[in-house]
Amino acid sequence: MGRGIERALVIGASGGIGAAMAGTLEGRGAAVTRLSRTADGLDVTAEASVERALGSLEPGYDLVFVATGALAPLGEPEKAIAAVTGEALRAAFDVNAVGPMLCLKHALRLLPKDRRSVFAALSARVGSIGDNGIGGWHSYRASKAALNQLLHGAAIEMRRTHERAVCLALHPGTVETPFTAKYAGRHRTVPAEKAAANILGVIEDAAPSMSGGFYDYAGEGIPW
Repeated sequence: MGRGIERALVIGASGGIGAAMAGTLEGRGAAVTRLSRTADGLDVTAEASVERALGSLEPGYDLVFVATGALAPLGEPEKAIAAVTGEALRAAFDVNAVGPMLCLKHALRLLPKDRRSVFAALSARVGSIGDNGIGGWHSYRASKAALNQLLHGAAIEMRRTHERAVCLALHPGTVETPFTAKYAGRHRTVPAEKAAANILGVIEDAAPSMSGGFYDYAGEGIPW
């Protein structure tokens, strides 16, 4: 099994990366709890739904992995400023930033205080402000940047109560899923199973000093 990962919670386990991560962990001997909208009616943007789903779980998870997200919840990614709407911005923030943060809020009690644990959420390189040279995709970029900031701030607080916990924002690369099929273009894609294995490798090797950071599938830091 993954280093020290005996129990794992995968949120968004019906999606491409979430399902692959759950399957990879199970293949390595971990006991995995799967939660998703499809199977469990979990709506990560509604706190009552998150509290209900996570509130029934017993503490002691070595890993909580949030694989939820949406490129453009209300349609197509914006290619120009003129295409931006308040509705699209709010929808992207709800799914990509609010949802994972609510999951962390209610998952914190599930993480042990006496040993290493990891909370990780899928971010995206396009959420990097420093690495943005072409613009566009405004709602997606901004919502992932917001997620990165939320996790960075949460990691600071977590050090006070969970000294050995690691909180990570992870970029999986461009993965072969229905989520990316329309937008991969010339970007090299990898199967979801390979992406999950890569991310799990980063999770396994991550030291507490990395908590609050933004990393790619190879464990390399990404500019904020």
